[in-house]
Amino acid sequence: MGRRLFLAALSALFIMAAANSGFPQRRYHEYESLISDVESHRQPPKETEFKFARVQFTSRGPGRRNFGGYARCTPDDTYDGVRICGWAHDYPDGEEHILQVANEATGINLNKDSYAIVRLDSDELYQYPFAYFSEVGEMTMTQKEVEHMREFLNRGGFAIADDLDEGSFRWFENEMKKVFPDRSFVELKLDNSVFHTYYDIPTLDVSPPYEQTGPTRFMGYFDDRGRLCFLVNANNDMGDFWEWIDQPQFDLAASTTGLRFGINYLMYSLTH
Repeated sequence: MGRRLFLAALSALFIMAAANSGFPQRRYHEYESLISDVESHRQPPKETEFKFARVQFTSRGPGRRNFGGYARCTPDDTYDGVRICGWAHDYPDGEEHILQVANEATGINLNKDSYAIVRLDSDELYQYPFAYFSEVGEMTMTQKEVEHMREFLNRGGFAIADDLDEGSFRWFENEMKKVFPDRSFVELKLDNSVFHTYYDIPTLDVSPPYEQTGPTRFMGYFDDRGRLCFLVNANNDMGDFWEWIDQPQFDLAASTTGLRFGINYLMYSLTH
């Protein structure tokens, strides 16, 4: 049943894609949606059972596209069309696609609009069970952001870091030392329950959507009770698979695998 529902959800996305435009039009749509949603403080539907938080954080780190940390980015610094901040990459299509497929495949009471942009230094973060961090190689947390990250994880929140290469992962490791100096990331094995929460993932030997600077692996961050509270898609970009699943941008098998990982992450946040 799960496989049939998953394929049905993909079919719905492919039908919608027939009316979609190409890369430049999509990028313009994403830029307009990002600016509008930040300015309006867009909220997910009240009746939704699950809420996806895209986390906005201070971005002055080197990252992959931040030109040494000196470049301005939209919407943090300007609205004049310069590069989009790494925390907003793949927004909102990444959210809408993974949520739509999750709704149709799992039956959870959510829809493609069940997401919001949430600042890391805001108490609003604590209302969300699931937090998505993109391009954390640009992250330079303020003291208030450090405190909120610590509190979110201590309260039982579950977070994903995505869209980062090897250098970005090392940078993020150091950032997280501000949160819990005595904790470190460890490489996850296939027997971890996050890979079997809804779909049984058969292997962690997966292909990223484009070339990376290190081996693709899954790094976990555990709390004092042994609960997995942060997972890093190191040298990978699952959000790109989610964003472009309705277009022939990447290999279909790799893209659907990326969706299965994503749905497992969402389900894990609800059950752990």
